[in-house]
Amino acid sequence: MTDVFKTIIEPFRIKMVEPLKITTKEERTDILQTANHNLFLIDAKDILIDLLTDSGTTAMSASQWGRMLNGDESYAGCKSFYAFKEEVQKLMNFKHVFPTHQGRAAERILFSIIINDEQKHIMNNNHFDTTRANIEQLSGNAVDLVIDEGKIPELEHPFKGNLDLDKVKQFIEEKGAENIPMCMITVTNNSGGGQPVSMENIREVSKICKENNITLFFDACRFAENAWFIKTRETGYQDTSVKEIVQEMFSYVDGCTMSAKKDALVNIGGFLAFNDDALAEQVKNIEILTEGYPTYGGLAGRDLEAMAQGLEEVISEDYLHYRISSTKYLGDALTKLDIPVMRPIGGHAVYIDAKKFLPHIPPHQFPAQALACELYLEGGIRSVEIGSLMFDNSEMELLRLAIPRRVYTQSHIDYVIEVLQKVKEKSSQIKGLTITKCPPYLRHFSAHLEQVK
Repeated sequence: MTDVFKTIIEPFRIKMVEPLKITTKEERTDILQTANHNLFLIDAKDILIDLLTDSGTTAMSASQWGRMLNGDESYAGCKSFYAFKEEVQKLMNFKHVFPTHQGRAAERILFSIIINDEQKHIMNNNHFDTTRANIEQLSGNAVDLVIDEGKIPELEHPFKGNLDLDKVKQFIEEKGAENIPMCMITVTNNSGGGQPVSMENIREVSKICKENNITLFFDACRFAENAWFIKTRETGYQDTSVKEIVQEMFSYVDGCTMSAKKDALVNIGGFLAFNDDALAEQVKNIEILTEGYPTYGGLAGRDLEAMAQGLEEVISEDYLHYRISSTKYLGDALTKLDIPVMRPIGGHAVYIDAKKFLPHIPPHQFPAQALACELYLEGGIRSVEIGSLMFDNSEMELLRLAIPRRVYTQSHIDYVIEVLQKVKEKSSQIKGLTITKCPPYLRHFSAHLEQVK
């Protein structure tokens, strides 16, 4: 690793490029109006720098592309499934591994089995959007129990994704363990600013769940990034390899859901993994009904090969050093510009505190969404709101700048910094938004909005 140098060196070289379209501000004004102030509704061709999500936007490696040529497209029992399963089990050591086309499919299958009435509660540090929607669509109750420090953007704390152990115990006592079929830990905590969870917290939550016969799962989308934070921030792990940290993390849980579109470094795919034999029979039946045969799970064999290779590559410490350092580079630059961001900087994204950045816009006028629109107008940059539009009555109003893996160079990030500086100079002129049309679930994906007059 290049610890002794200030310059961030990408541990790869670029072998293929894709042209970007540069639009004028006048063009972007029309585009945003046509999209009803919802950046999800803008065509990708009209985006210059796309920081909407780090999910499925990874640039795959030459080794991944090479392995895809070996994809076995047999319907049942394909060789690529067993190669993929082996890589999952090297890191996570779960008996049963079910591929799915992405993480939300794994969530849907799991929750459709464990939530059988509206009295069921699922605990988490913070549920992300699809996780919460899959629970609530089944009439379950998604409960967030993150530590209070995790709700204060400017506060420095090494593990703001931790669950509050006292709140977990109190909730179990109030609702009864029999009404809580599962606790989840999202690593890293996306809704809470990409913040990590400590090994100590994982261990203690595991003890509480075992004592109360509650199943414990990870939402493991960014497990490797979480492991890097444990290595660099938690006492006793500095000399432990990331692979060993990952293996210890998963030793404390009963299973996981994962969108492989994050830390498996692929453009499509996910999985559900666990040890319970009875649950496996139920999952198998539902997966055949909705995703496909359990050895392909809605994916091509070549996708399974790419996931297997990605799981090898993501625990590279050179890669993780680059990944976390480059995200921190953006966050520290914005801090120097007095742009309020979630501190400390997380792994996959920088989160701007829109409530503080735009204090004149109240939460019901969606300040983070208004900021996202202004960022697109000023520089063609797409980002995403994580606040009152995504979650009703959100405690924080955050704008997430999610950085795709191995896609953008430092000059792209310097451009983002420059655009945000210009947005800051006229922040007092930015207007709030109001909803004109929205669906019943996951409204932020397709809602129509307009500026407040």
